[in-house]
Amino acid sequence: MLGLSGSWMSPFAGKGSRYGLAVAALLGLAACDENGRLPSNSRHYVPISPQMEALMSEKGMNARSPILMRAYKKESELEVWKQDASGEYKLLKTFPMCRWSGQLGPKKTEGDRQVPEGFYAITPQQLNPNSSFYLSFNVGYPNTYDRAFSRTGSHIMVHGACSSRGCFSMTDEQIAEIYALTREAFGGGQKAVQLQSFPFRFTPQNLARYRADEHMPFWKNLKEGADHFDVTKREPQVAVCGRRYVFNAQPKDGARFEAQAACPPIQQDDALVAAVTSKARGDDQQVASLVSAGTKAVKRIYQDGDQHPSFKHTIHAQIAAGEGNRLAAPAPAGTSRVAEVSQPDALDHGPVDVPAEQARGLSRQALLAKASQVRLQENGVLATPRPAAAPAANARAVAAAPAPVNAAPAPANAAVVAPPRSTATALVSSEPTKKQEPAFYQRWIGSLGNLTASAAGTGEEAPRPVTAPLPPRR
Repeated sequence: MLGLSGSWMSPFAGKGSRYGLAVAALLGLAACDENGRLPSNSRHYVPISPQMEALMSEKGMNARSPILMRAYKKESELEVWKQDASGEYKLLKTFPMCRWSGQLGPKKTEGDRQVPEGFYAITPQQLNPNSSFYLSFNVGYPNTYDRAFSRTGSHIMVHGACSSRGCFSMTDEQIAEIYALTREAFGGGQKAVQLQSFPFRFTPQNLARYRADEHMPFWKNLKEGADHFDVTKREPQVAVCGRRYVFNAQPKDGARFEAQAACPPIQQDDALVAAVTSKARGDDQQVASLVSAGTKAVKRIYQDGDQHPSFKHTIHAQIAAGEGNRLAAPAPAGTSRVAEVSQPDALDHGPVDVPAEQARGLSRQALLAKASQVRLQENGVLATPRPAAAPAANARAVAAAPAPVNAAPAPANAAVVAPPRSTATALVSSEPTKKQEPAFYQRWIGSLGNLTASAAGTGEEAPRPVTAPLPPRR
């Protein structure tokens, strides 16, 4: 089995938790900077926000109950699930992901900028309160499965700062909330938090569109674990044998799971196996129907990862001087610092779905070139064909070829359309200025009297357009 070990005791455990919070508040107050923000050595102790407390209360959850995370690269979302009184996990909140890098598919080597995919265990020792990216925790890559394929890489984190080189990057305020939820779950006795990292939501539509991708056999193995969770709403037990994941299984006759060796005979709950098999069969039937209806097989290509659409026209999509650098322009009024979005020029291109037959066997550079060609065609560089155009068989070559220097002006019905840009056109702030709201430490102290008080804007379970929060100042 994948190791899930470790112990941790919250500094606020026991009857004196409220007193401990008050003491931490006073210590933090003394250390706040001029904008009411906490320095790095105090961020670990910031309590769960009153809004999140209210949301947990509404859903019948306790701050100390276990959590589970699910990340989806294509949708750029990270979900936090929490155990309720029945022992089942319910979706607590969906956080829009500010940045991830690379392509769909697993991480294989150090420096490939890939965000890993698979099942990972986050232990208390992996929390990093002194992160250079506000707050962070290590996801545990490489795990047993990754090591079975001799995959390399290290320091793969969930962190703030909206900058990714293979990490799940959130805004500073988002990671503060996620970090607090994780810390309190450990304080309640949870040994490890499971992170399920997927290329996309395993819907029939996604499975049909990307059915020809070279990673699909691996993704179907991940889907088995996702189906176990979807059917039971309980954390699946994860093991590795025969260089593949197995879920909720025990080896028979005292055998052991070995990552490189063939899987031994296993025993599983018959009712669970039947339920998971039924779900998988239904999904396969929907995929077959979509293929029969004409859904084309494609490969999705990114210049370098993506971010949630809610960030596309905010400060978190601005072009900086270079990766990890701040903008040359001053921060707009009411903001405390400028986003440090990585590879902002890559975000300007957006993902492209290349027909699978055109993408097969191409190198990374060739795939990016093919994606650029498809992007030009889809955005209508020539919106309508010119009179007396080349034969239809050569239409793509004509559309892609540069016009001669002495070419006559195009007819009125041959409009030339430039590809749209997704980069933000202005530095915008969706938060009120500091003159319109109390300082951070005042809001914090005011919340200690009633941590479960109701608050508006507690978030939604279903993904939807979200206002991108601005991060606290470094």
